[in-house]
Amino acid sequence: MELVDKTINSYLDVWLGPRDPRVKGWLLLENYTPTFIFSVLYLLIVWLGPKYMRNKQPFSCRGILVVYNLGLTLLSLYMFYELVTGVWEGGYNFFCQDTHSGGEADMKIIRVLWWYYFSKLIEFMDTFFFILRKNNHQITVLHVYHHATMLNIWWFVMNWVPCGHSYFGATLNSFIHVLMYSYYGLSAVPAMRPYLWWKKYITQGQLTQFVLTIFQTSCGVVWPCAFPQGWLYFQIFYMISLIILFTNFYIQTYNKKASSRRKEYQNGSAATVNGYTNSFSSLENNVKQRKQRKD
Repeated sequence: MELVDKTINSYLDVWLGPRDPRVKGWLLLENYTPTFIFSVLYLLIVWLGPKYMRNKQPFSCRGILVVYNLGLTLLSLYMFYELVTGVWEGGYNFFCQDTHSGGEADMKIIRVLWWYYFSKLIEFMDTFFFILRKNNHQITVLHVYHHATMLNIWWFVMNWVPCGHSYFGATLNSFIHVLMYSYYGLSAVPAMRPYLWWKKYITQGQLTQFVLTIFQTSCGVVWPCAFPQGWLYFQIFYMISLIILFTNFYIQTYNKKASSRRKEYQNGSAATVNGYTNSFSSLENNVKQRKQRKD
């Protein structure tokens, strides 16, 4: 294994240049092999997990889901706060910020972004809970692509550009995750589900995040500083791929549902307006379904 690590490291150093010495020896950052193995194991579980669960009863996971989502909400809130204060303390330039001019604030950003990288490993559990609960329809190409790539991308970011212009996307994403994981945590409690109306706005927030990240990253291209240009171009293309996938998800999930509800309304079945049913029969069906639901 040591020989494999040395070989991979030598190729990466030739390809990408010298690493940032400030993260030398940090957990999981010394060698790429662990991150790669975790990613392969994740994809294997995504492939084999639904097959294993096919003839088994789904697990509720209600209690652990509340704890898990609360934990990620608090971690995301911590990262957002630390990134905002670190950027303020370092006097970061919105248009382009290199990786060595923020003084002690740079180290603060680096420490927080390591947690951001590590959180991408924790977030693999999102998919594992889908598998255990047999919510296989939620394991989409977008879901798997986003989870599998983020851990790997941030391993490279942490080794070569662990602060400076890298802060922006992580800051926005941490804020969105505060909203997203708090939503998921509340939705794990059946009594709260009727009051959770803002799911589609989270997706809109994610799309806004990607657009803003492209704009801010493009500023570094137009008004360059000492931040490596290659990383900026890569981030722009990666954000474009997420916009395409998330837009498709939004259309499939919300626009088609809205169209389906309009058709039901026109046909006189379960008249639904803004998420509230106007027929007594539809209300009775909803009550019955909630009683039958186990999780």
